[in-house]
Amino acid sequence: MTNVFIETLGCKLNQSESETMGRDLSAAGYRIVHSIDEADIFLLNTCTVTGVADRKARQAARASLKTNPRIKVVITGCYAERDSGELSKLPGIATVLGNAAKSNIASELESIGFIHSKEPFKSEAGRTRSMIKIQDGCDHRCAYCIVPLVRPHKSCVHAEIIIEQIKKRQAEGFREVILTGTEIGEYAKDGLNLAGLLKRILAKTGIERVRISSLQPQEINQELVNLWKNKRLCRHFHLSLQSGSDTVLRHMQRRYNKASYRSAVKLIRDAVPEAAITTDIIAGFPGETDAEFEKSFRFIEEIGFSRLHVFPYSPRPGTLAASMPGQVESSTIKTRVDRLLKLGRQGELDFKRRFKGKTLEILIEAREDARWVGYTDNYIRATIDSTEDLENRIVEAKL
Repeated sequence: MTNVFIETLGCKLNQSESETMGRDLSAAGYRIVHSIDEADIFLLNTCTVTGVADRKARQAARASLKTNPRIKVVITGCYAERDSGELSKLPGIATVLGNAAKSNIASELESIGFIHSKEPFKSEAGRTRSMIKIQDGCDHRCAYCIVPLVRPHKSCVHAEIIIEQIKKRQAEGFREVILTGTEIGEYAKDGLNLAGLLKRILAKTGIERVRISSLQPQEINQELVNLWKNKRLCRHFHLSLQSGSDTVLRHMQRRYNKASYRSAVKLIRDAVPEAAITTDIIAGFPGETDAEFEKSFRFIEEIGFSRLHVFPYSPRPGTLAASMPGQVESSTIKTRVDRLLKLGRQGELDFKRRFKGKTLEILIEAREDARWVGYTDNYIRATIDSTEDLENRIVEAKL
């Protein structure tokens, strides 16, 4: 028996791939455990989108050996894809595997001498949400982004395979699936675009909630947003922005401007008035002046996001922005990040206040500090006092 502890850093696509690796390893006779103390193998699925993500990966690898000195560390993911040599130099690393190895992880572990049971272990099921990968890869060269260098090959999963996976998750007790990928708005397979795939999922599965991950504003259209008349689609759109300055957007080589972004938001809000719209923002992109930052700040304020994910600009090896002139001072970046975080907290509070006194459905995920915790379909975190066992149930509650 070989016990494997999996830790995931980064995006929902990584989370989906870790979930799949866990299932594949269980089927091959490995046992997935939830404590590093019990583990023989530490499988670390890394991110490399920022320098902070790289640092977290190295810290996690070192910390695992301090906690469990006998553990064997296996590193995969985008950092492993970008610089396997750097990671291989860390102490206690058994092997470093690129993203392609994830689809054959059991054989990869066996090939380097790990022993597993001859009988499959039952994969853990019954959680509230499952990540379903529908697409991978990106060939757009945004100036700051390293993703096309570590996930360059675009591919989409057949619709019937996606539908079969969703049916299995539902049979296992999952109540919600999240459709994820690198660029899911560019889904194109079997004659279907993303809207066509969603229509087929809604027609052929009975899963109670379907949530989508990040979209680009140019991918929002009337056909797509009209599908949200079906209440099984979660009213949550993560719509990437990165900057609210047209000048900075051009330097970033993004494929939209403020006007087209504003139009995408209007389409969503006209069709789905109570939708949460969340976004990513980069502070301190090379050459971003104080005036451009102020324009960006005011645009973000105007849109009124329900949540901001704020990132200080981090130069990534091999990207155009890493060699651009006008790198912004770290102290200036920190000031801008702090202002954006404050704006994000206010936007989140304003969004939540709109629903005070309303009754919404909450998918209960866990019990924390004697209260049940879950999320509404439009991504409001809520807690409930109850003596009943509410885990993995969708309940109505007045907020």
